[in-house]
Amino acid sequence: MSDTTLTLDPDTMDPNALASLGEGHVAYIRAMRSEEVKRLFPQAPDLTPGLDLFAVLSASGAPILLTDSRDAAFANAWAHDLQALSVH
Repeated sequence: MSDTTLTLDPDTMDPNALASLGEGHVAYIRAMRSEEVKRLFPQAPDLTPGLDLFAVLSASGAPILLTDSRDAAFANAWAHDLQALSVH
């Protein structure tokens, strides 16, 4: 039986390779305020300040979806066969 364990050292990995780990398999759910939206979603319309929102991000951090419901964010990730993880 062969050992298939893979050891990854973030200090020696190419930054692009590190950022793409989990791409197509993992989505991050991040709570955010409406004032932060333009940083991740530059084309988003102006939003009312003070709204609690949830962003679905790819493993590399690319924005996928913005919603006002945590449940909808997780459901969207699961609907696309992505393992959803909460980011604080």
